[in-house]
Amino acid sequence: MGHTTRRLLTGVLLVLAAGAGTVTSPGVAQAAGSAGVIGTIRTTDGPVNVRSGPSAKSAAVRKIANGGTVRLACSVQGPKVKGTVRTTTQWDRLPDGRFVSHAYVLSAVLKPCPPAVPAPAPAPTTPAPVLTPEQFIKAAVPGAQQGWRQYGVPASVTIAQSILESGWGRSGLSSTDKNYFGIKCQKGAYGPHANGCHVYTTNECDKAGKCFVTEDAFRTYASMSRSFQDHGHFLRNNKRYTPAFAFTKDADKFIWNVWKAGYATDPEYFTKVTKIMVKHDLYRYDTWK
Repeated sequence: MGHTTRRLLTGVLLVLAAGAGTVTSPGVAQAAGSAGVIGTIRTTDGPVNVRSGPSAKSAAVRKIANGGTVRLACSVQGPKVKGTVRTTTQWDRLPDGRFVSHAYVLSAVLKPCPPAVPAPAPAPTTPAPVLTPEQFIKAAVPGAQQGWRQYGVPASVTIAQSILESGWGRSGLSSTDKNYFGIKCQKGAYGPHANGCHVYTTNECDKAGKCFVTEDAFRTYASMSRSFQDHGHFLRNNKRYTPAFAFTKDADKFIWNVWKAGYATDPEYFTKVTKIMVKHDLYRYDTWK
């Protein structure tokens, strides 16, 4: 879901290599050489998640039950986890590049992962064309009106939100992935209008002020129109926004109810959207047909 306040999207994930305490246990085997270490899962909290990154906020890709064994390649540091075995910031990397929190693992000492090799510089690409406001609105109208016909979201609302959230199409998500609303993939699913997911690394901080690197997967689209249609699909299929659909022919009341339902944390979000609608006379595109 798109918000006006966004987390900073960073480049390639840098793996932080640092040691962490490890508890060994009778019966815990260590494989020789580069084969790594065999760990045993100990959990009283249900199956333990194997995640795409070294963070509890990274996507869960599979689970391991209590007593299960897993081969461990090396360790990295990440957000602290309180588990059955210990409380630790150590995350154990598996041979397939996935991670499990060491808070639930009994194993021999695990070596820190080597620093990640920097990704090669990307090949030069042609920058996305910078559109004038008039050009952007003209390009946005067909998809926004199709979104209203399919899902009932006023076209003026869709266009104004896309302007505010993508910076007139100049944001990284919109210029690279044609994602104008910051809609994320959900457990790898990207709905009927997107064509895939793009994983970005992000910097997040907990309440104690400790910052760490994590990952988020955002939807990608073949066209602006597809992104706009997915915006309608997203709102229509999230129950929290149901009250807004009592006002599919009243753009101001519609966006007011979307904002009140928690779409954006910015207290000025409703005002900003409606000002864009008025300034650029976007109501003229609410044809209701």
